Amino acid sequence: MTLSSISLILVLAALGWFWLDSLRARELATGVASEMCARRGLQFLDETVALVRLGVSRTPGGMRLRRLYRFDFSEQGVGRHTGHIIMLGTWVEDLSLGLPSVPVTPDPPTKPDEDQSDEAPPTGHAKILPFRRPPRP
Repeated sequence: MTLSSISLILVLAALGWFWLDSLRARELATGVASEMCARRGLQFLDETVALVRLGVSRTPGGMRLRRLYRFDFSEQGVGRHTGHIIMLGTWVEDLSLGLPSVPVTPDPPTKPDEDQSDEAPPTGHAKILPFRRPPRP
């Protein structure tokens, strides 16, 4: 075997590894995007992700490929929004749907009753536990 044939085999092996690694990373990114859309009640459009950028990143574990994937989703079937996933090797480094987070507004303060009993909260507030005061001496 000559040096040129060995280098050709090494180049083909590296291309094969890169192709298989890219398929695995894309499959993982598609699964993560699909799961995130399902959790948020969104429709994952086209059922796939698209590679936008590819780079190399240095990590404590060595050099890793960093891939940026974009995907489309819809809220209640209206409109088309774009999210992204950044994969560092086979790990999800960042995931964004580009949606504003829903602010949590606290209930308005209420005046405490002196003879408040240990009754269950009203059915509309089933996840709110009543505040129990310690017994007075």
